[in-house]
Amino acid sequence: MLTLNYKVFGNETAPPLLILHGLFGMLDNWQSIGQRLSERFRVYVLDQRNHGKSPWTDEHSYYDMANDLLDFVQQQQIPTKFYLLGHSMGGKTAMQFAVEHAHLLQQLIVVDIAPKTYPLGEHTSVFAAFNAMPLHQITDRKQAEQLLQQHDLSADITQFMLKNLYRTADNTFAWRCNVATLETHYKSILDNSLYFYDTTNIPTLFVKGAKSERYIELPDDEALIQHHFPNSTIKVVEGAGHWVHAEQPEPFLQLINDFLNPTLSQ
Repeated sequence: MLTLNYKVFGNETAPPLLILHGLFGMLDNWQSIGQRLSERFRVYVLDQRNHGKSPWTDEHSYYDMANDLLDFVQQQQIPTKFYLLGHSMGGKTAMQFAVEHAHLLQQLIVVDIAPKTYPLGEHTSVFAAFNAMPLHQITDRKQAEQLLQQHDLSADITQFMLKNLYRTADNTFAWRCNVATLETHYKSILDNSLYFYDTTNIPTLFVKGAKSERYIELPDDEALIQHHFPNSTIKVVEGAGHWVHAEQPEPFLQLINDFLNPTLSQ
């Protein structure tokens, strides 16, 4: 059993909402959104295994991460019928948890990911940049940024990777995420862990960034999403790419609040 790192915001008596980040991410990426949502919820923002300050392991599957989430809920004694939000890899964890433990959830929100298998290759340059970094030789973050820029990465990806860089107790640098394990299990991260018969009627919102072309492809993915989550709707946030919550936080929060309002008013 792993003990996941987390932060919690909001009143203890408010309905619980759990948030899961994506690949190479960490809870810090969702902290500002979590704080905003804590006006109405008891918000738990988690680091998934092999990310952030949570434990590193040799295994990394959606079954493992769904079990980690179940363990966390039991450890924290979170009431049943909680709310769950997951982005990208975290969205796939959330979908896996939902089909396994539907009785524990009130509503589900999946951000810019679909229950399908994605092609290899997109993160090849990212793994190469992670592995090429001379962690015990660099002296500051500016030097690290310059080295990352040699890998022809976008400015957004470079800054996203730099958030994983931290200075250790012996004054050298290290990565927050477990690059070796994530690279070993990269194919399974891209795979769809849901079987054909994995379905749930939990009220579910899928959020797509309008500029995010392949994570949720419309109208192609609608039938697939409806098969696994027949009680679901898909909403598009204009002006947003894959990191919907960071690129368009206000429209994103409005969507979340509109979706959750009917349940909370009952």
